Amino acid sequence: MSHSDTIPLHPSSQSDIDEIENLINASVHQSVPSARPPSPPRASIPVSVSAAPSPFISSNLPPPPPLPKSSVSAVPPPPPPPRADISSSGFGSAPNTLTEPVWDTVKRDLSRIVSNLKLVVFPNPFREDPGKALRDWDLWGPFFFIVFLGLTLSWSASVKKSEVFAVAFALLAAGAVILTLNVLLLGGHIIFFQSLSLLGYCLFPLDVGALICMLKDNVIVKVVVVCVTLAWSSWAAYPFMSSAVNPRRKALALYPVFLMYVSVGFLIIAID
Repeated sequence: MSHSDTIPLHPSSQSDIDEIENLINASVHQSVPSARPPSPPRASIPVSVSAAPSPFISSNLPPPPPLPKSSVSAVPPPPPPPRADISSSGFGSAPNTLTEPVWDTVKRDLSRIVSNLKLVVFPNPFREDPGKALRDWDLWGPFFFIVFLGLTLSWSASVKKSEVFAVAFALLAAGAVILTLNVLLLGGHIIFFQSLSLLGYCLFPLDVGALICMLKDNVIVKVVVVCVTLAWSSWAAYPFMSSAVNPRRKALALYPVFLMYVSVGFLIIAID
């Protein structure tokens, strides 16, 4: 039998073959996954066109209740520092004098001069810390006393009144500066202008003596008055100058002061 010859199949075999092909086709169709069903449409969020959209979601929670005022402890502001009276104590910050009337400034300066003058007229060398007495120093009082002494001596002179005034003013001004430098070179703890103010205020007794000598043209009266006023001025300057330097250098600081006051007393007696 050759291979070209065909053998007819039995009808039952043909039906079995068809049934096998149908099973294969059915298994192939079942292995292929079915298509994904379409997703349901999403719900649309209504957008208001009247206002701009906010990036934040508004909360429906009620706002927190306000705190009671009693629970909040309010800190009271600190009270302003008390202002010290400069004219009496000499401490504290200087008041604002740019907007005050001129008369108030004059009254304050006069009260300061009177207060400082009382410390010189009634000296007390045994008080505690006498160096604080002229802490509130000024130069108006010393300037007035120096000018008044120069004018009194020039009025007492019969000739060359202007030269007498120039000599007296130069002696007092230059002497105060030299005495202040002497105290500072000795290691004294004192302010330069405070020392000038002190020495100028201590001239007040000599001013009184010069005025009395101008009214009484008597040599004996002049000598007595000058000796009293000279001792008064030296005693007034003693507690302040002695407290500014070392106790071992006290004599070196007081001797030049006494020498200057002696020179002024000599001018008061010699001028006629």
